[in-house]
Amino acid sequence: MANHLKNKVSELLAKNVHLKNLKKDKIASLIEIPPDPSLGDYAFPCFILAKDFKKNPSEIAEELAGKVSKALPKEISGAKAINGYLNFFIDRKFLVENIINNVLKEKEKFGKGKEKGNIALEHTSLNPNSSPHVGRARNSFLGDSLKRILEFMGLKVETYYYVNDVSKQIAIMALDFGGKETFEQLLDLYVKANKKLEQNPETEKRVFELLSKFESGDKQTTELFKKIVDIAVKGQKKILEELGIKFDKFDYESKYIKSEKNILKDFEKTGKLFKDEEGRLVLNQEGFGLEAKMKSPVLVLARSNGTGLYPLRDIAYTLDKLKRCKKTYIVLGEDQKLYFDQIKTALKLLGKPSPEVIHYSYVLIQTGEGAERMSTRKGELVLLEDFMEEARKKAEEEIAKRKTKGNAEKVGYGAVKYSILKNEPNKNIVFNWQQALNFEGNSGPYLQYSYARANSIMKKAKAKPPVKIKILSLAEKEIELAKKLAEFPEAVKHAYSQLNPSLLANYSFQLCQVFNEFYHECQVVGSKEESQRLAIVKAFMIVQKQALSLLGIDVLEEM
Repeated sequence: MANHLKNKVSELLAKNVHLKNLKKDKIASLIEIPPDPSLGDYAFPCFILAKDFKKNPSEIAEELAGKVSKALPKEISGAKAINGYLNFFIDRKFLVENIINNVLKEKEKFGKGKEKGNIALEHTSLNPNSSPHVGRARNSFLGDSLKRILEFMGLKVETYYYVNDVSKQIAIMALDFGGKETFEQLLDLYVKANKKLEQNPETEKRVFELLSKFESGDKQTTELFKKIVDIAVKGQKKILEELGIKFDKFDYESKYIKSEKNILKDFEKTGKLFKDEEGRLVLNQEGFGLEAKMKSPVLVLARSNGTGLYPLRDIAYTLDKLKRCKKTYIVLGEDQKLYFDQIKTALKLLGKPSPEVIHYSYVLIQTGEGAERMSTRKGELVLLEDFMEEARKKAEEEIAKRKTKGNAEKVGYGAVKYSILKNEPNKNIVFNWQQALNFEGNSGPYLQYSYARANSIMKKAKAKPPVKIKILSLAEKEIELAKKLAEFPEAVKHAYSQLNPSLLANYSFQLCQVFNEFYHECQVVGSKEESQRLAIVKAFMIVQKQALSLLGIDVLEEM
């Protein structure tokens, strides 16, 4: 609906502003929404016309207002020149009727996009050596929300989980693996093995011997590695699925060992592959802008014995994904920025595109001395499983304290997810329980509570909301809520185009703020406008449920 009205304004202006370089689409991109509703619904800045018209913006706005006012479509009630802008006023009854009826008609399809194409989205891809910690969960929450948003825009999305089963971490654990360890015991095994390695550097030789055996296909070593990896992946998968996060494909790094030689031959053809002093195969990446980020812009692809390293197999994996889908996305921590730039440069040398990357910053945990990052190797971390259980318990306490109802798990999980997703991916997060579980602030519980409040109105009403409404009279808060609902398609589109769920999270919060203002100022049940207001409440529930779903957050019917 918002796009329809904006198009009407653009068409009207295009008929009255005759400039070669200012067609309808360009005009639409320049139209603004005034900060104050009393100034209108849309505003066109006439400053950009001053040079061509050789007049000041205020004069241009006055002249255009006179022209367009003679042929206003039914949707537009007026046009007025204000401080160099031509401001348009949408007919309020038409506006609310059409927005609400549109939402009620389309239901969960309201705002759905019509994009086409297949997308490969890789996210999470934890090292198979332990249970995930909270810091890495940001990758999972971001990836899951992006998948939901991409699918809502009409794209077919497959999610990929890349299992690093050819790793030093697995070899370290293999040294002391007894064969009967559970998933919960893997982290302790890994931490102890690392301490042993630090105390006795000679142990590292045994680690690389195991890696070499695995890469050469030694049956016993392969079975040992597989057993450790299977325990880890199964445990990680279970934890993530409990949070509603699922994957379509689990691809294993070991699968790409056979591709190494062919890819090295392709790099040889570029003239950029050489052997360094240690006999390793290295890719020269000078001239691609990496000099400012590293002293020597080279990427080591293989050891002196010719066996490939992780970057070589990562490139093989990326090429494989490109065969399956024309466009690929990947979610990576900010500590992977330089590495990704090197992979991107390597792919460019082969004449291949690289994935579109979404980098995210750290989730910091508050300690007595400040906020700190977590380390798996040292065991200095907060496990996601424990953290989410803590979220459930704290939500249970908060619900009891408020003497209200609610599913503690859904409230707790929603609180954690929203606390992470409401932030720009490139900003650090210092997690705070009090803010996360605040029922009255910018939080998951506040958004869930707003939906539950709307549902309670529907339960109290004897009548059902109409399928289609006809406006009798309008309060300002009804107009504001309808206009905010109309912004949903654009909010999803922005989150999609910028690959940034925080834009949708913040829209959802703003929508709830407007709804709660409507709730406090506009009586619904028992009012003369009960029918139309029930329809407005129903429309809010449809949009809010969809917005939260795209963030991977459940709504609650009562709280």
